[in-house]
Amino acid sequence: MSHLEARSVSASIDSEVLLAPVSFAVPAGTALAILGANGSGKTTLLRIISGHLRPTAGAALLDGRPVDERNRTARRAISARIGLPAFARELTAHEQLRFIATTWGRTGSTATDAADATMQQLGISELRNRFVHELSSGQTQLLSLATALVRPFDVLILDEPEQRLDAHRRHLVATAVRREIDRGASVVIASHNVEMVDSIADATVTLGHQ
Repeated sequence: MSHLEARSVSASIDSEVLLAPVSFAVPAGTALAILGANGSGKTTLLRIISGHLRPTAGAALLDGRPVDERNRTARRAISARIGLPAFARELTAHEQLRFIATTWGRTGSTATDAADATMQQLGISELRNRFVHELSSGQTQLLSLATALVRPFDVLILDEPEQRLDAHRRHLVATAVRREIDRGASVVIASHNVEMVDSIADATVTLGHQ
């Protein structure tokens, strides 16, 4: 498993500060919650530690090496769900998940089993044959989270996974994420939901409003 670290990471555009310097470490088998008001830089931070955005200063490190989405090893290690993914309109919910699992090395029945298990964990097995445009906003959110969970990873990064979910569905998500932590994954979530933070996170970092 992998060790994720941020060392004085910050981001700005010209004179506008998007993210004030922040440092933390997320060892394997632990979870960190990123807290803060809207505009404090939570999503920017998640984009940096997932390798999608270069910091203006500081460094995001995975096992001591800079995180870079162009590096396949980093892409294989990190599963990030920041915003809704681009779903393929012609694929059913189950086919979407099976395709992603296959992309990352799970083939044949292994990919099918991964899709089945992930849908069951999140309580969306009955949606397996529906197209994404047939889903409600809450169902789409769960499928979005499933795309992050169905593939192999060492680090899981989620931006407000509680969005559009009721208490029961939030509990299903928290249970699924805790299962990944228990197997040794490092997890970082940005969340406004106290209940979800309490059920997932081992530590928190609060960003200041810019």
